[in-house]
Amino acid sequence: MTLTALDLTGGKVGDDGAQLLGDALKRNTALTTLNLCSNEIGLVGAQYLGDALHHNMTLTSLNLRHNQIGDAGAESIGIALHHITILTTLDLSYNEFGDVGAQSLGNALRHSRTLTTLYLKGNHIADAGAQSLGDGLRCNKTLTALDLMNNQIGDAGAQSLGDALGHNRTLTALNLEDNQIRDAGTQFLGDGLQYNITLTCLYLLNNQIGAVGAQSLSNALRHNSTLTFLSLSNNQIGPLGVQFLGARLPQNTALTSLDLSNNKIGDAGAQSLGHALQHNRTVTILILSENQIGDVGAQFLGDALQHNRTLATLNLSDNQIRDGGAQSLGDALRHNTALTALDLSDNRIRDGGAQSLGDSLQHNTTLTTLDLSNNQIGDDGVQSLGDTLTALDFSIDGIGDAAAQSLNNALQHNKTSTTVNLSNAQFGDVAAQSWGYILQHNNTFTDLDLSKNEIGDVGAQSLGDALQYNATLISIDLSNNQIGYVGAQSLGNGLQRNRILTRLDLSNNQIGAVGGQSVGNALRYNATLTSLHLSNNQIGDIGVQALVYGLQHNATLTDLYLSKNHIRAFGAQSLSDQLRRNTVLSHLHLSDNHIGDTGAQSFGNALQHNTTLIALDLSNNEIGHVGAQSLGHGLLQNTTLVILYLEKNQIGDVGAQSLGDALQYNRTLIELDLSNNEIGHVGARSLGVGLIQNTTLTRLYLNDNHIGDVGAQSLSNALQHNRAITVLYLNNNQIGAVGAQSLGDALQHNRTLIDLGLSDNEIGHVGAQSLSDGLIQNTTLTILGFSNNQIGDVGAQSLANALQYNTTLITLFLSTNEITDVGAQYLADALQHNRTLATLYLEANEIGDVGAQYFPNGRVDKLILKDDEMGDDTMHALLELL
Repeated sequence: MTLTALDLTGGKVGDDGAQLLGDALKRNTALTTLNLCSNEIGLVGAQYLGDALHHNMTLTSLNLRHNQIGDAGAESIGIALHHITILTTLDLSYNEFGDVGAQSLGNALRHSRTLTTLYLKGNHIADAGAQSLGDGLRCNKTLTALDLMNNQIGDAGAQSLGDALGHNRTLTALNLEDNQIRDAGTQFLGDGLQYNITLTCLYLLNNQIGAVGAQSLSNALRHNSTLTFLSLSNNQIGPLGVQFLGARLPQNTALTSLDLSNNKIGDAGAQSLGHALQHNRTVTILILSENQIGDVGAQFLGDALQHNRTLATLNLSDNQIRDGGAQSLGDALRHNTALTALDLSDNRIRDGGAQSLGDSLQHNTTLTTLDLSNNQIGDDGVQSLGDTLTALDFSIDGIGDAAAQSLNNALQHNKTSTTVNLSNAQFGDVAAQSWGYILQHNNTFTDLDLSKNEIGDVGAQSLGDALQYNATLISIDLSNNQIGYVGAQSLGNGLQRNRILTRLDLSNNQIGAVGGQSVGNALRYNATLTSLHLSNNQIGDIGVQALVYGLQHNATLTDLYLSKNHIRAFGAQSLSDQLRRNTVLSHLHLSDNHIGDTGAQSFGNALQHNTTLIALDLSNNEIGHVGAQSLGHGLLQNTTLVILYLEKNQIGDVGAQSLGDALQYNRTLIELDLSNNEIGHVGARSLGVGLIQNTTLTRLYLNDNHIGDVGAQSLSNALQHNRAITVLYLNNNQIGAVGAQSLGDALQHNRTLIDLGLSDNEIGHVGAQSLSDGLIQNTTLTILGFSNNQIGDVGAQSLANALQYNTTLITLFLSTNEITDVGAQYLADALQHNRTLATLYLEANEIGDVGAQYFPNGRVDKLILKDDEMGDDTMHALLELL
């Protein structure tokens, strides 16, 4: 692998660092992109880089934006450009140089044979510098883009650039934004445009161009046949200047985008543009924001839209358009077949104007984007606009009950929307009632998200009534509302008759046991629901019993979520009894309840008979060794369960022994999570014995237990024989150096493990050496988590030695390990020989500036050191890299 791109943005590289980079560039034959933006390079550093460019034959892009090279530095770069035969893009923006530096760059343009893009924005270039650049452009045969934004170019400088445009045959984009060009300078630019045959984009925004300057540009538009984009935003063109431009637009056949925002054109200017648009056949984007256009001007533009067949985007934001102007534009939309985006934000449109637009849009077939934000539209206006929507997403907008109800009423007859997201819209029962009415009549909505609102029982009742009649909705999300048992009863009644809904989410409400009974009763009759989310609803054992009764007659539900519901042993027994007979349910989530050993015993018995359950989550359920024993017995007979989560229980060694015994014979379980379960070395030994015989388990999580070095030895022995495990997490288990030695031995023989987590285990440098020995021989491990193990520099040295030989490890976590600059050097040297490691985590160690210098020595495709605390000393490390 060879470095082709180097990004050192914000690296505090100064002149000394630039010198080192320059020396490296003279010898380098691969680097094509060098980004030195936002550093501390001055004129001396620029001289070194300029000298390097004389000799380098590969660099095509150099970014020196936001440094301090000054005039002398720009001169050095300019001299280098005389001889460069490969560089195509150069960015010297914001570098504190003025006319002297620009003069050197202008001279360089006369001779450059490769440069296509030159950024010089944010400097102090005035008329003299612009004159030099203009002289260079007259002779240049390669430059296509020149950015002179935010300089001090006035009329004299514009004259030179305008003269250059008359002769140059390559430039396509010229940015003169935010300079000091007035009418006289604009006249020279206009004269140049009349003869230019290549320029397509001209930026003149934020100058001091008035009506006379606009007249000069309009004359140019009469003859120019290449300019497609013209920005005159934030000038003083006024209505007279727009009249000049408008008079030429009908004859122009090239311009497609025109930005005249913030020019005080008023209604008179809008009138001129309106007349022009009736005849123009090329302009597709017109920006007229901040122009004091009122209803009269909007009327002229509306009249134009009825005849125009090309304008696709019209921006009229931040004007003074009221209902009358909106009506004129609305009338135009009835007939217009081209406009796709209309921005009317920040005007004074009320309900009447919104109604006019809404009525018109029912006849329009092309407009896809309409922005009416920050007007004075109320409920009636929102209602009028509803029928025009093709997709609705008000998430996080907080539209409230009143506006939501109006919008809902409008959507009643909508025939295009299928997915509606009103999550966190801050509405309650009133809006939900409206939605209930909509769903009874609408036959297009398939997905409705009303989560995170304030819907209570009244709103839920309306939605439940709607479900009895709706024939299209397949998913409804009502999670995180305020629905109680009364609302749940209504929803349950709706489910009994509904024949289409497949997913219902009622998580994080307050339906309680009575609500659970209602939903359970609905399951007896419903024949379509496949996924039911009822987590965090205080359902309790009584509610669960009712759900179970429903499941006895249900033949479709596959996923049931009941986490955080105060379910105890009795509820668990009810569910378990159902699992003995159920032939549909595949995923059951019961985490964060209180089923205890008795409940776990019930599930263990059920697993012996169930033939459909794939995933069972019993995390954080106060299960001890007795419950784990029962689950183990169940796994001995079960032939379908693939995932079992038992995290955050108290199964201990005895429980782990039972599960280990089960693993010897079970042939279906793929993932087992036993993290945080008070398992010690005895339990680990039992699990290890099980793994020796097991041929299916691929992921085992034992984080936050107490297996120690003896337990690690048992698992290591298993790894030498097991041919299935691919992921093993043993984080925070007091494994120590002895346990690490056993795992290192296992890695030498194991041929399946790809992800091993050993962080927070007090392994130290001796244990790191043992693991390193294993890595040298291992041919499968790709991820090793080894953070917070106090391995220090000696341990880093051992791992570095392993990296020189290992050919599979891709990601290595070594954070918080007391590694200093010495250890960093070992690791960096190892990367010289390693061809696979892609990610190395070294946060929170004791590596300083010296240590950071070593890492570029590794072979990488792309090195990014953005925003690192990197000074000139660090640049020494780049010499070998480049």
